[in-house]
Amino acid sequence: MNGDEDEEFQAFVALHAGALQSSQIPTIYWRSLHHKITNEIYDAGEVFGIMRFQQEEDDEQQPEDGEKKGREIRCKVVVTRETGLQASEPTSVYLVDHAWTYRVDHARQQLEQLPGLLPRMAALMGLDFHGEAPDPDTVELVMERMWKYNQTYKLSQGSPEDKVPVWYILDEFGSQVQHSDRPSCSMAPFFYVQGGLAYSVLWPLQNLQEGDEVSRDYTYEETDPLVRRCRLLPWIPTDLEGVSSVTTEPPDSYFESIALETKEQLPVEIQPYTVAEDRILKVYSDMSQVTNNLTHPRFQLIEEKEAADIIWSYHHMKDYRKLSEERPHVMLNQFPCESIVTVKDCLAAVARRAKGGSQPDWLPETFNLQSELPQFIKCYQQRQQRGEDNHWICKPWNLARGLDIHITNNLDYIIRQRESTPKVVCKYLEDPVLFNREEVGMVKFDIRYMLIVRSVQPLRLYAYDVFWLRFANRPFSLDHFDDYQKHFTVMNYTGGVELKQVHYDEFIPMFENQYPLYPWKEVEAEVFRAFREFFEAASSRPAPCGVCPYQSSRAIYAVDLMLKWSTGENEQLEHEMLLSLLGPLNTPVTDVNRNDLKLVCRTFQHGG
Repeated sequence: MNGDEDEEFQAFVALHAGALQSSQIPTIYWRSLHHKITNEIYDAGEVFGIMRFQQEEDDEQQPEDGEKKGREIRCKVVVTRETGLQASEPTSVYLVDHAWTYRVDHARQQLEQLPGLLPRMAALMGLDFHGEAPDPDTVELVMERMWKYNQTYKLSQGSPEDKVPVWYILDEFGSQVQHSDRPSCSMAPFFYVQGGLAYSVLWPLQNLQEGDEVSRDYTYEETDPLVRRCRLLPWIPTDLEGVSSVTTEPPDSYFESIALETKEQLPVEIQPYTVAEDRILKVYSDMSQVTNNLTHPRFQLIEEKEAADIIWSYHHMKDYRKLSEERPHVMLNQFPCESIVTVKDCLAAVARRAKGGSQPDWLPETFNLQSELPQFIKCYQQRQQRGEDNHWICKPWNLARGLDIHITNNLDYIIRQRESTPKVVCKYLEDPVLFNREEVGMVKFDIRYMLIVRSVQPLRLYAYDVFWLRFANRPFSLDHFDDYQKHFTVMNYTGGVELKQVHYDEFIPMFENQYPLYPWKEVEAEVFRAFREFFEAASSRPAPCGVCPYQSSRAIYAVDLMLKWSTGENEQLEHEMLLSLLGPLNTPVTDVNRNDLKLVCRTFQHGG
């Protein structure tokens, strides 16, 4: 190797070492990998081949799409080179191309519009499709089956939109590498920064002879036997007998581990402080909403954080201890440990506390896909057996603006979401209260309330009775869940779409005209009851299991809620609150029934 090539390799390692190590690609292969990427060498075909074979279907396995049981043509990848494959050989590393890379919200459009994509995906997935024009039924089948083939990665830098997980399907060779609990090879995605391209990298875990199968572990590094079985469910049926769908509040260790992760230093106890009425308070803020609108003569904006009486910060505070020890009377717009109400997995866990550990009546069925996957699958299967609606909405723990949210009744789809960003999944509201937009029809809508927490102990909680409204742009129906303007209401971050706004005092008579049996004041009273119950639960335990009662903290939170119809057995009108606080300030969660108005609040997030 000449000096220039070595210098290029060192630059490659300097840029990609972290990714190579996290993928556990052995260092012995790095130089060869660099050579193959930079020279676009795809030599897997010289070593491997695809073998087709007939396999008897298991008695317990149900055929898909009306197929008859019997012998099924399957494929697997085997070593075809006579000399086999040596794991110690530095060149035993191979590039696998990606046949289709996409984000979920673009999948349907690409299948319908990109020439050749639909036929290729149909053939790769074993679907009988020979046409060229997009066939709606085949598009649906591909979007259903692709979750048995999908892989994912996400970028660590860029805007929130850039960080939304990318999904990809390996080429015809890579897609036929089957699962094994004792894999012969490993495969990992690799993003080549200098070329701006993503590949998958395949390497052997042991020496292989001609005819040996190339396999990989679809649940790599998953050690819990039950969770492994659950994650493998898209490919291998499993019996969850003995698993309960009941969820309870997690143990204290769950919240303690979150506190360690966020690195918050809790404050020392301080005494309440009274501010003289004639004192002008110095305010430091890095938020334009504050600096552009704080004009009251009682306050003076300053740029020196150290001299402030009030700190109103966009960024999360970490070291409350130091501030409480050195400047205990500086007021903050945040509470220590407030993440238990602003992050969706914590919020769902704390909400159960309101009812002694079980699911409260104002929270749709909700599961943490990281820690409650078996319970969710059991719940899904039970609903399926009872013939109940099984649409669910998956949301990242801590993203906003409707990003990376998925609505589906496809169990494989939901299980695979666990492999991207940490998510919760909650029952999608199949029967929401709709609002009649004269120019559109019956659409979904949500409502945002602003809450002010003055203190935690005692709890002093205020709600601003001026609320904000957002509307979908297309009539609601339980189909085409990738149609953003039908199933979502946040339109102010999407270019080229209508943003429908109605002032609250205009909305109330319109709502009461459309639903005369439900005076808004009664609806609002139930909303406020749920707010109170939730914050009572959130403040009932000491930190880090509850919001810390720091005397100098104040905070504003936004709550987005939706309404759902509910039919009670006695058909009496009741008002209940379904609090879902499960999506940062801009994603829908729904829930309401025909004789029983219920409200769903989706989100508490730190406000500005």
